[in-house]
Amino acid sequence: VQGAQSRIDLNDEQTKNVKAIIAATKKAGMDERAAVVSIATALQESKLENLGHLGDRNDHDSQGLFQQRPSSGWGTVEQITDPEYSTTAFLKGLKQIDGWQDMPLTKAAQTVQVSAYPDHYAQWEQQASDLVAQHWNS
Repeated sequence: VQGAQSRIDLNDEQTKNVKAIIAATKKAGMDERAAVVSIATALQESKLENLGHLGDRNDHDSQGLFQQRPSSGWGTVEQITDPEYSTTAFLKGLKQIDGWQDMPLTKAAQTVQVSAYPDHYAQWEQQASDLVAQHWNS
């Protein structure tokens, strides 16, 4: 875990999205580390809320748990606001990174996401790890 950590309380919708990310990770044949990277990324991007278009407050056309952009080829709005689809798309990007398993979480997430704030993912690693430990086998 790198740097100071952030933590938020999750409501039922956010917890449901955690479980959806874990289910999609398992379905993709990936391990708990992939789920931790995915959940930390979604915590940073959306606080685990499946965001629709935010109008003037939106970053371009970013939507969904991972703030993926239809204009960048992530899929249609309907696809990227589906938690399973968006997680699978994120994991597909993660799989293409050689050695992602051994990288700092924030570097792995940033390589997929290409954020203007590449170091912000690190702050969610502990909560993401705790959530995966809590829900991986439930």
